[in-house]
Amino acid sequence: MSSVRFTSALARRSLNSPLLPCAAPPTSSALRSFSSASYSAFSSSSSSSSPSTARALASSARISRPAAARSLYRIQSRNMATEIQKIKVKNPVVELDGDEMTRIIWKEIREKLILPFLDIDLKYYDLGLEYRDQTDDKVTVESAEAIKKYGVGVKCATITPDEARVEEFKLKKMWLSPNGTIRNILGGTVFREPIVIPRIPRLVPGWTKPIIIGRHAFGDQYRATDRVIPGPGKLELVYTPEGGQPESIKVYDFQGGGVTQTQYNTDESIRGFAHASFKLALAKSLPLYMSTKNTILKKYDGRFKDIFQEIFESTYKKEFDAKGIWYEHRLIDDMVAQMIKSEGGFIMALKNYDGDVQSDIVAQGFGSLGLMTSTLITPDGKTFESEAAHGTVTRHYREHQKGRETSTNPIASIFAWTRGLVQRGIIDETPDVVKFAEALERACIDVVNEEGIMTKDLALACGRKEREAWVTTREYMAAVEKRLKSDLKSRL
Repeated sequence: MSSVRFTSALARRSLNSPLLPCAAPPTSSALRSFSSASYSAFSSSSSSSSPSTARALASSARISRPAAARSLYRIQSRNMATEIQKIKVKNPVVELDGDEMTRIIWKEIREKLILPFLDIDLKYYDLGLEYRDQTDDKVTVESAEAIKKYGVGVKCATITPDEARVEEFKLKKMWLSPNGTIRNILGGTVFREPIVIPRIPRLVPGWTKPIIIGRHAFGDQYRATDRVIPGPGKLELVYTPEGGQPESIKVYDFQGGGVTQTQYNTDESIRGFAHASFKLALAKSLPLYMSTKNTILKKYDGRFKDIFQEIFESTYKKEFDAKGIWYEHRLIDDMVAQMIKSEGGFIMALKNYDGDVQSDIVAQGFGSLGLMTSTLITPDGKTFESEAAHGTVTRHYREHQKGRETSTNPIASIFAWTRGLVQRGIIDETPDVVKFAEALERACIDVVNEEGIMTKDLALACGRKEREAWVTTREYMAAVEKRLKSDLKSRL
């Protein structure tokens, strides 16, 4: 097994001096000069490669060296002292593939950062839009049932089609969000937590502690029935109790065309949401805020407020008091204002739509949408699904299709794998699996924080626009792979 080592005057100076916020990546020039073909040539070269072979490979890669550093810059291949033995994962993990740029990144993660290190049984489901269309979306339902069976799933970002996507892919119909379908089958709560990297400045400078968003993963707009009203008429909502007579509720007298929407939720789902939120607050030792607009939606949002308060008083108050944390309901507009002014360090339990929106705000506030984990946890803790909180990165995919270099941040997708592996290791009582996942997370962060190697979004967050400030996705992942191997070797 061989590895590629980059050394330069700039790299040595960076490693031997205190970190400067957002300093230029020390190995950016070297990394950027690698094409995918030349990187493959280096990574696949045998451990017995001669110096002349290494020089020939370096020449083929056309590595440009600044004149001042030319005599100091070199690439070396070295033998690993011992082979890294694969870690056995006791039970299967369900893998859900996705779309566009994230699908490409997902495969790279699996092939470069997971399978070389783990002996793992992956139950694979292709949730790419074309295959969902071929199966009439049955594959999405089957994948959710598999997660229920095996307990842990990891998911790549997927397309939720709109009218334009229906036309682009010539779909049979406008399929529902796969995330929504999976959440409705599994139930539970989606918790989104930022990945904090000290080197990356926050857009909200006062946020020095994490803010975790708990998003109710059931009902509301995501299971709503809506339609266009073509003209004047009366809109009524009819509820027929089991064994009873229909009850009609007048909604609106339309004088012309318009739109309507009917949505719902259940006491059972809200109770599960409450239990999951309170349990996470206790596990993290963080205060919990539940936010609604119950002053306007007195019955609908009021139901959330009442159920949370009832469960808190009857089940969790004593434990909260013992830990010195608290639970409080606050109006959503007031809570958002307080969130911006705060230092962080709390959990927000939000309804489905509110959680969807606020989680993206929090992610960007901590530096990038590529720095946010998303985990779905059922109230009993027996079912777990993790994914990146961002989308399929269509704009980068279009550039990739044109053969242009792309710098898509893979960190959240890597953490989708690692958070699932941590959960698998905890359930299976296999600490080596947990330690591996933690080592991979640490490698992702250290490559940015200590080596200054980062993708374009993170460089821009640092105020760096020049090309030398960032690397491509493949180059970043190569640096993570190298650091992970080094970390694992040092622990043998």
